[in-house]
Amino acid sequence: MRIGVLTGGGDAPGLNPAIRAVVLRATQLGHEVVGIADGWAGLIDGRARPLVEKDVAHILDLGGTILGTSRTDPRKDERHQRACIEQVGKLGLDALVAIGGNDTLGVAQWLHGRGVRIVGVPKTVDNDLSATDYCIGFDTAVSVVTEALDRLRTTASSHHRAMVVEAMGRDTGWVAAVGGLAGGADIILVPEIPVTAEEVVEAVRHLKEHGDDDIIVVVSEAVEIEGLDAQTSIERDAFGHPRLDQRAIGASLARHIEERTSIESRVVVLGHLQRGGSPTTNDRFWATRLGVSAVDLVTAGKSGVLPVARGGKVAVVTLSEAVSTTRRLDPELIELIGRLAGTRPQH
Repeated sequence: MRIGVLTGGGDAPGLNPAIRAVVLRATQLGHEVVGIADGWAGLIDGRARPLVEKDVAHILDLGGTILGTSRTDPRKDERHQRACIEQVGKLGLDALVAIGGNDTLGVAQWLHGRGVRIVGVPKTVDNDLSATDYCIGFDTAVSVVTEALDRLRTTASSHHRAMVVEAMGRDTGWVAAVGGLAGGADIILVPEIPVTAEEVVEAVRHLKEHGDDDIIVVVSEAVEIEGLDAQTSIERDAFGHPRLDQRAIGASLARHIEERTSIESRVVVLGHLQRGGSPTTNDRFWATRLGVSAVDLVTAGKSGVLPVARGGKVAVVTLSEAVSTTRRLDPELIELIGRLAGTRPQH
């Protein structure tokens, strides 16, 4: 069997371990592996090369993806639709393994519906894919947030400042919530918890009045804060998603806090630091486990499915189930944020 593998969407720590797992398991089973460059853009153009064990021998600890990636949606253009399907035949592929998040797996589901044998692998630092407890890249991203808060706490304390730390999260607050809680943030703002600018100001004042000289506010880049102006004229990607980094919600919030409280405030936008660098042990482990499972599914003749993490074990769900809804913070985590890092008084 000849198996193609690609990585799509934003890069994430753990992609290379997943690629490695696909190549090692496929080779073990006697299959050929073809690496497709730059996600769906590479499939459209037919840019691919063979991958053997030697090619993946030393990539377990590498961030990014040796195949390259892109935010390309071939469904939007009829010519690209045809090219995408035709290239599967021209490359002699019997099956595809697509490693990605909501958008990449959405395209995979579309290809499955057109007769292409395809299996997904869940990857997104946002951790917002439904049907799985865990997505490749998430653990490294929250580790970056946690380490950043550890470092920023000392400078905030030295200068008696409020530090606003902007974390990734297109639709949900998983990175801000888990990273913020692990890093001891004083206030955590996520899309799942409605909040006003006045509530944030009052929470900061309350902390200051009770002797807190190093106030850390973690804000998810997608959060809507009533009464706070954020940049609205922003670009969109190929899938129609807004460039949230251009909203500058962190900068707007830091400026508002300083204007309303006279507490010197600074913003730190973690941005692509959350995507970069060597993957954590957990990301390497799950990327390896899910990559191997994807090859086993292909070998068994499955299509339109993906292996996922559930209760510490690997389960199998359909692509349609995985992309049907966005996985938001669960009520227990929302309650924990309210108790330890909320903007409303707790009793």
